[in-house]
Amino acid sequence: MDKTLQQYDAVLDECMALFSKKAHDYGTAWRILRVPSLTDQIFIKAQRIRTLQTVGESKVGEGIRPELIGIINYAAMALVQLELGVVDQPDHSAEQAVKHVKAQMHHARDLMQRKNHDYGEAWRSMRVSSLVDLILMKLLRIKQIEDNAGATLVSEGIDANFLDIVNYGVFAMIRMEEGA
Repeated sequence: MDKTLQQYDAVLDECMALFSKKAHDYGTAWRILRVPSLTDQIFIKAQRIRTLQTVGESKVGEGIRPELIGIINYAAMALVQLELGVVDQPDHSAEQAVKHVKAQMHHARDLMQRKNHDYGEAWRSMRVSSLVDLILMKLLRIKQIEDNAGATLVSEGIDANFLDIVNYGVFAMIRMEEGA
């Protein structure tokens, strides 16, 4: 588990470094995004990864790794929006936004540790393509819940699905680093 935590933290550090730079450049304009808009943005990125995996080439020049970083960051942003609500104008400094996003990523990390205990790190034997498919499935579930105005009968809510997306994204990056 120590190896997993080191790898997980390295991925989070990479994601947070990019998020912090973008928060500096763009401010916190993303705070106006409704959660379904973030869901759609993540869906586009996951669908692009699936296309790149199927086709095997990129005509834009960006590969799978930057898209996974985007998925992780957008999912953490969606969790912030679920917690704080959507605003009409950016209401945070870059530093405050970094603090909130980092807190959500650490929440996902805590969940990962609990699930890893129960599942015995089964994700380590998964293909990156399977992790991307799981992200897409989670996004379709989120879209359905959003279309149902957040109501579920027996299923986890939107937040649990976004937490899983963060974790699947991190797992995919780790598996790629390992040459999977």
